[in-house]
Amino acid sequence: MKEIQAKGLGLVAVSYDPVETLAAFSKQRSITFPLLSDAGSSTIKRYGILNPVTEEAFGANKDDPAVKADIKMYVSEVNPNRIMIGMAFPGTFMLDRKGRVTSRFFEDFYIERNTVSSLMVKLGRSDKAVAATKVSSSHLDLTTYSSDSSIAAGNRISLVLDITPGPGIHVYAPGAAGYKPVALTITPQEYVRALPAKFSASQTYYFKPLKERVPVFQKPFQLVQEIVLDGTLKTQAALRGTKTLTLNGTLQYQACNDKECFNPVEVPLTWTLDMRPTIFQRPNAPVVAPATR
Repeated sequence: MKEIQAKGLGLVAVSYDPVETLAAFSKQRSITFPLLSDAGSSTIKRYGILNPVTEEAFGANKDDPAVKADIKMYVSEVNPNRIMIGMAFPGTFMLDRKGRVTSRFFEDFYIERNTVSSLMVKLGRSDKAVAATKVSSSHLDLTTYSSDSSIAAGNRISLVLDITPGPGIHVYAPGAAGYKPVALTITPQEYVRALPAKFSASQTYYFKPLKERVPVFQKPFQLVQEIVLDGTLKTQAALRGTKTLTLNGTLQYQACNDKECFNPVEVPLTWTLDMRPTIFQRPNAPVVAPATR
């Protein structure tokens, strides 16, 4: 909370759960930010994020294979409970001081969630609080770090590469035909899914002898690679007892100056994260079914 507030932000969680359940959970987990009970899911409905699949689980089509697949994806891998009716699709909204939504972040699978630190990276407000690795070559300087120092099954985190080309050097950006554009390849491994990488805006370089215009990076730029650790119950069981997760990758690029182009380069990179369990602890207070009508 202190880190979030230091960035000028606040935090509140809105849930369809009754006050008694939220109070017990807040005490149990030592939560210091507000947990708001959305009676009748009225706020959830106004934001357009009511999860209708929970009702389908108890409707006439509950045995339809397509409905069963939706339940597994959006509600629960195990048997759903009627108490789930009224819940929201999980996600995060960013609001300004006037209450206007400025950003929103949602996932498909109910158990996959962006970490707060990863959201800060997406918003350009990361403070690099975790350890960083610095690499230098004859063409560029590279600082890389992960948004989080630890990860749990279902977490969606960011690997960040801050790259500074050397004086008079440019590296080719995605979309540069005939050259080796900068790219990050994550070594495939079980349970880990790499999403498409995102780059800062590139510049256009004009090579006069060939009358050629190509996208390049001449100024410091950032590459953000999002990683999702699978959150299924099967994966959680397989990872139980695992202490660390090591991610390996390779940064590829081709650098040039105004007179010559150099051979493509590959830079090996490694990130090691602590593993922590996914928390499914239920509150000690009796669960009271929320009003949904």
